[in-house]
Amino acid sequence: MTQPHILSLPDIGSEDIGRLVVAEGANLPFAIKRAYWTFDVPSDKIRGHHAHYELQQLIIALHGTLEMTVETPDRVRHTFLLDHPSKVLYIPRMCWREIKFGHGAVLLCLASMEYEEADYIRSYYEYVKLVENTTV
Repeated sequence: MTQPHILSLPDIGSEDIGRLVVAEGANLPFAIKRAYWTFDVPSDKIRGHHAHYELQQLIIALHGTLEMTVETPDRVRHTFLLDHPSKVLYIPRMCWREIKFGHGAVLLCLASMEYEEADYIRSYYEYVKLVENTTV
């Protein structure tokens, strides 16, 4: 089973001119089919609360901080702090996620599939039943 983990993408530039981070081809675990961003989330709200049957994601804090809790199918919970645009969290398929946004945070998601509602597992109870009864 592939575990969620942080990728460090290279950044180019300097303080004088600014920095650029590139996410492309060989430095990514999948081809990007969709991108979206989430912002203006109150810092007292937890987002996410779902898993995906097939979708893989790369999560980036473009601005501010994100605290990501990811539960893998073996029921181990991992916590990651995304606090720089070059830190990217890879979330494999069949992982439950919860996201706490810091004040003013902007989340960018790069996804392996276009949106498909049928790929979502929105009930934690259903997720637990699935992972306890299958080998992922």
